[in-house]
Amino acid sequence: MHHHPTDILIAGQWRRGAGEPVDTVDPATGAVLATVHSASADEVGEAAEAAAAAAADPRWRDLLPHQRARVLHRIGDLVEAAADELAAVQTADTGKTLAETRALALSAAGTFRYMAAVLETAEDSLTPSRGAYVTMSVHEPVGVVGAVNPWNSPVASDAQKIAPALAAGNAVLLKPAAWTPLVSLRLGRLITRALEEHHLPTALLSVLPGSGRIVGDALVRHPLVARIGFTGGTSTGRGIAAVAAQKLVPASLELGGKSPTIVRADADVEQALAGVMFGIFSSSGQSCIAGSRLFVARELYDSFLGKLVERVRALRVGPGTDPATQVGPLVHHRHRDAVAAWVDLARSEGARVLCGGAAPDGERYRDGAYYLPTVLDGLPNTSRTCREEIFGPVLVALPYDDEDDLVRQANDSVYGLACGIWTRDARAAWRLARRIEAGTVWINTYKQFSASTPFSGWKDSGLGMEKGRDAIRSYQRQKSLYWGTSDAPLPWAG
Repeated sequence: MHHHPTDILIAGQWRRGAGEPVDTVDPATGAVLATVHSASADEVGEAAEAAAAAAADPRWRDLLPHQRARVLHRIGDLVEAAADELAAVQTADTGKTLAETRALALSAAGTFRYMAAVLETAEDSLTPSRGAYVTMSVHEPVGVVGAVNPWNSPVASDAQKIAPALAAGNAVLLKPAAWTPLVSLRLGRLITRALEEHHLPTALLSVLPGSGRIVGDALVRHPLVARIGFTGGTSTGRGIAAVAAQKLVPASLELGGKSPTIVRADADVEQALAGVMFGIFSSSGQSCIAGSRLFVARELYDSFLGKLVERVRALRVGPGTDPATQVGPLVHHRHRDAVAAWVDLARSEGARVLCGGAAPDGERYRDGAYYLPTVLDGLPNTSRTCREEIFGPVLVALPYDDEDDLVRQANDSVYGLACGIWTRDARAAWRLARRIEAGTVWINTYKQFSASTPFSGWKDSGLGMEKGRDAIRSYQRQKSLYWGTSDAPLPWAG
């Protein structure tokens, strides 16, 4: 099969979308990488109908769990073998460093393998009988799953939705972000290949790039889409939840964050400095779980901030293709301008800009969507800068007096996604970890991820779960079977 590199995957077929053309740009250089024609609303409908037929096809529906697991293992192998290519495509499209995009590709492979293992070893229950019957639980696929992903970590977030959805026996409609469709399309090629090798309908996966306004809306509203998985902004998430409520279908939503990272007076300062920087400046801060609010014990505050700023100034900013780069460009020039506007707002609120606060100077940076790693302080936690998600390399630092003060401020946020705690005191870490309102808490580390460990947002950070053993079940419908065992006639027997 010869594909044009910008064809999209509609109903199992590679072809040019009928929707609007979107230029996808290398944010390090401003050069257009490709022009991808979006899917149209009609094509979303075509993909949904083909997906429903594929999900019901006996070739797929009748596969036993261990046979379906083999397909997932094959996808994992293909993704791992293509990791360098997937990394190069994703770095070109998103600006992330090659080290990070390679790790994301390998994470995607690991997710397919983990879900294959869970699928093959999942058990259902025989429930205690309360009468003359045997009761058991079984799980059925929902049919067609809609997966809508953002631009910041495409291949890994794609796997987090596609792997459990396929493991559960469904078909998937994936909408990658309009700005970064290329790596999701490559992943689609690999999955299509695995389906063909196993003589399965390729319409089990469609990859439908385009705007949320057109493609996302058509996908979420389609009557055949029986389960929605969304990662992205909180306001879009609310809109999707409203549609899901009308349709009475489940939705899992992984939304924004303004995560606190806490440095206690007894922390290992070297470790904390590295961890705090990694937590906010890796991915250029374009991460839902970025540790964007830094709380430091007051007695340590001045010395810690002094060291931190000195190190942040030394971070190497550059293109993701340069192995020396620590902080790449932002995903898009429009997004870089939005981050710059947030820092201008911080200035107007009275922030001190301790470092950064501008785009870097020089020929190397001229055409790219760069912004310097920025540390701000002097603002109260009630300021907009401390409350709203900036989604860029911007850290705001605050001192705290005692644990109650810290917990009150850390939890005084509409978000509850993640938290980092740097301390040598295990009891204090346990106490804080239990008091902070967040779905994930990292202790003396940050931004570690495991396919085996559930991921969820509290409050405005989301609804439902991703990852973990139960992910597959969340893409299925539970059914109870009652088997009568009595020879006695039923009450109304003639």
